[in-house]
Amino acid sequence: MRDRETLVVVKGLHKMYGDFTAVDHIDLEVPVGQVFGVLGPNGAGKTTTLRMITGLILPTAGEVNIAGYDLRTQTVEAKTVTGFIPDRPYVYDKLTAFEYLRFVGGLYGMSRAEIADRVDELLGLFGLREWSSSLIESFSHGMKQRLVFAGALLPNPRLLVIDEPMVGLDPKGHHLVKTLFRRLVEEQEMSILLSTHTLEVAEEVCDQIVIINHGRIVARGSLGELRLESGQTDGNLEQVFLRITEESQEERDEKVAERFGLATGGTGTDGGSA
Repeated sequence: MRDRETLVVVKGLHKMYGDFTAVDHIDLEVPVGQVFGVLGPNGAGKTTTLRMITGLILPTAGEVNIAGYDLRTQTVEAKTVTGFIPDRPYVYDKLTAFEYLRFVGGLYGMSRAEIADRVDELLGLFGLREWSSSLIESFSHGMKQRLVFAGALLPNPRLLVIDEPMVGLDPKGHHLVKTLFRRLVEEQEMSILLSTHTLEVAEEVCDQIVIINHGRIVARGSLGELRLESGQTDGNLEQVFLRITEESQEERDEKVAERFGLATGGTGTDGGSA
């Protein structure tokens, strides 16, 4: 694979909530034209990381650079090239699908002509054209999710950030989104940064993956590289993920035991398994 330009650079990203460390000095780089997955157990810090990268919450420390824009000092410019789909997307139920997308386009400063062209294209792409004049409150959860995807893609962002992309989608929607991901990265060289618990989806669509546990990155690389790191040379992503997160927990326990002078390795007096 040819070397790729880096679109997103994250350095020392850190988030504290009182005395609790949610994200612990994370570094990562997202190349242009790749699907980049952020995986981890519940409470690992994935959503907090994505929200800091999109500027929704402020980090305690660290830097985020998107397409050459410093998120801290060039916030508007960085957000202009970023589309975001949260794990619990919110839409205005009393608007029609067209009105909602026109509103989103206005937030990005798009002209009426640009909005009209893109709205028609995206409603068609996501199978919503016949519902363009319908109130969103009449939509199913999956239809609302597809509409949110359309809104995030409306300004042709260079970076698309998605927290749990498949929530609420039926099998047809799953297939549409996975196909769309490949098209966006290959034809438009968009970068997609996603977090998901659906490991089969991550295995199928992600070019690079980082695994976060207890707020820290514990592994990174392609699936092949993660297999080598975990020792699961023939394993699927689920097996690799479980091995890596289990190992990181064991390492954490060993550090705690070392700090407090506790014995590890089991209940036997020789330190072995019972």
